[in-house]
Amino acid sequence: RNISYPSSNWRSSKFLLIVVGSVCFMLILYQYVAPGVINFGSPHGYFTEEDEGDIFPTPDPHYVKKYYFPVRDLERTIDFQIKGEDVIVFLHIQKTGGTTFGRHLVQNVRLEVPCDCRPGQKKCTCYRPNRKETWLFSRFSTGWSCGLHADWTELTNCVPGVLNKKENKQKNQRKFYYITLLRDPVSRYLSEWRHVQRGATWKTSLHMCDGRTPTPEELPSCYEGSDWSGCTLQQFMDCPYNLANNRQVRMLADLSLVGCYNMSTVPEKKRAQLLLESAKKNLRDMAFFGLTEYQRKTQFLFERTFRLRFIRPFMQYNSTRAAGVDLDNVQRIEELNELDMELYDYAKDLFQQRYQYTRQQERRQHRQGSVSTLEYGEGEREDRLPTEDYMNQIINRW
Repeated sequence: RNISYPSSNWRSSKFLLIVVGSVCFMLILYQYVAPGVINFGSPHGYFTEEDEGDIFPTPDPHYVKKYYFPVRDLERTIDFQIKGEDVIVFLHIQKTGGTTFGRHLVQNVRLEVPCDCRPGQKKCTCYRPNRKETWLFSRFSTGWSCGLHADWTELTNCVPGVLNKKENKQKNQRKFYYITLLRDPVSRYLSEWRHVQRGATWKTSLHMCDGRTPTPEELPSCYEGSDWSGCTLQQFMDCPYNLANNRQVRMLADLSLVGCYNMSTVPEKKRAQLLLESAKKNLRDMAFFGLTEYQRKTQFLFERTFRLRFIRPFMQYNSTRAAGVDLDNVQRIEELNELDMELYDYAKDLFQQRYQYTRQQERRQHRQGSVSTLEYGEGEREDRLPTEDYMNQIINRW
């Protein structure tokens, strides 16, 4: 009986087809799990400044400014010394997209020595390139070291001492650069209500102010029992002690100015005005703040402020402002968050003006042919390719 066997050429072709198919599959999978690390449109294999024209939106030439800000409030370029004593402090306000942004800080910044994020661990180790000291104070690097969702009053009084204790050193020469995110107050309020409705609480927050925590009389609870799960929007709005009301103003203001949580210290109207003006000042003086509704602009301003670059571009997930909520309730939320509404209006205008100013300055420098290179960490040039060791760390992490 004659039996024909496949030729060696056919077997070689089949093997080659399997290899090519496997490589293509791995490349597609790699781009899916780590978008932006490799960019086939770029000759360098990752995002470069030439690619950014498609990433960052063009400033609106018809934008009408609401507030006057001097150049010193618009100019934000910091010579961040990651090998020195500089520390970025992230003030994380609930339901502003801070968790996503916090992960960007520990997993998505191109650094000489990336943060060490290990599977199953809630915190990453973010050491300076030249020694084992942290350059980032945030939930995902140092944990809630100053209390759960610590506010401006708590952080400014707590961070220096905590770092001294962690590093077993007394250092007075550190520079702290505070950053935060803000969100449309109605969207943020509804997001917090839905989060609480599912059983979330922040009852372990310290609310430390002037060396002590508030008494139960100063800060009563809105519910009895372990949580407020199942609460309706009406119940959530009806509680006069609900910390969701004007949360962004309260967390950015210096509460010492109004006697902390003691409502009898300052008349109500004066208290509100003092808190709002304090929040505006602290926000204006921060090294950087972003807006949840403008992810790409937030990315752009952070990169230009600190001269640090992100590996993957930020993604914008648009959602309806008040989906499924009737107009009467929306108006009630706006009333309950009157201070936050005014702060957000102020912040949005400052944010848009900063973006417009920074883009204009960058274009002017391009025309003059004197664009300074953005640094990746300290001492690395923009046209420098990622090292093999760096890329291996990224690949292994994914």
